[in-house]
Amino acid sequence: MYIEVLLRKMKIHHLARQRSILNKFLKEIRDKNIQKDSMRFRRNIERIGEILGYELSKNLQYESKQVLTPLGVKPVEMLAENIVLCSILRAGLPLHNGLLNYFDDAENAFISAYRHHPDNEVDFEIVVEYFAAPPIDNKTLLLIDPMLATGKSLVAVYEGIKKYGTPKEIHIVSVIGSLDGIDYIKNHFPVNTSLWIADIDNNLNQKGYILPGLGDAGDLAFGEKM
Repeated sequence: MYIEVLLRKMKIHHLARQRSILNKFLKEIRDKNIQKDSMRFRRNIERIGEILGYELSKNLQYESKQVLTPLGVKPVEMLAENIVLCSILRAGLPLHNGLLNYFDDAENAFISAYRHHPDNEVDFEIVVEYFAAPPIDNKTLLLIDPMLATGKSLVAVYEGIKKYGTPKEIHIVSVIGSLDGIDYIKNHFPVNTSLWIADIDNNLNQKGYILPGLGDAGDLAFGEKM
């Protein structure tokens, strides 16, 4: 079982608090030597997404249906929610694939968000420029971002998405987050929001990167950007 912590409005599911094979994948994506293999890095993020998706699935709504086998009929509890997976480009793509492996009937959405440094290397603003999605009204939205650092990207993305509809509930899915980032988002998301996160680190550096973290997930997965 995962560990649940209720912090103000948001329920936090911190999976690394419990010993499991998840910690092997976390160790490898953090290891500065192993993470040089970008294909292995992407696959480990994908596997973490599968584990997060499996645990998340236990908290969704189900309905009983019957399946006809060659020898009879068997009742099966089947997922009874309309799910939309929404990833923040580009770093969210491997995590998105892991969730899609399990929620293979889900609809898919993609949104861009990046840090813009107008004056110097420390201060930045979040720019959201692109959103492609199906209707999200009254659906279960899984908002996917591997690194929850300051939390500003997630909040900016949520503010952008709100213009297109109101989900029934929101599940934020991340690989590694900071305490500051979690504290920030829990004051900006609605009460029907849960966070599913593999591991949590204590600190951010001056540039807003998680310490000890793992570096830039997008660069590690797809190569350095200009």
